[in-house]
Amino acid sequence: MTKRYWLLKSEPEEFSIDALAKVKSEPWSGVRNYQARNFMRDGMQVGDGVLFYHSNCAEPGVVGIAEVASAAHPDPTQFDARSDYHDPAARRDEPRWLLVDVRFKRKLKRTITLEELKGRDELAEFALVRRGNRLSVMPVTRAQWDFILGLE
Repeated sequence: MTKRYWLLKSEPEEFSIDALAKVKSEPWSGVRNYQARNFMRDGMQVGDGVLFYHSNCAEPGVVGIAEVASAAHPDPTQFDARSDYHDPAARRDEPRWLLVDVRFKRKLKRTITLEELKGRDELAEFALVRRGNRLSVMPVTRAQWDFILGLE
């Protein structure tokens, strides 16, 4: 199958690109949006490229590159009553929430900020720069991937 590209958002206080660099690979748990879950379940494949994006911080932007390291599988946090991501309606025989494992590739030389991305005509159709888009998992076209990394 053809390699695909994605953007994953994380608040750096919760899980940063530096944290991913230390652990090398991490389950992308806690996604509780059906569209984002469906992207992981139906679209992501092992080896797909990931733009790692820091959100809800002083300088939101793309900070690194990772790759999808596993097929989608049940997110165990949905079953853990102590977890912030617990879902009492989720059943082990029919999990509601899935995750993929993400593997660190490299940090970018600099943060490519949201403001910089918003100002580019080449990214006018990019979901990240559209008003009201709050998804934590979103597809990226090959052209968008190449353009963004070309800004580094």
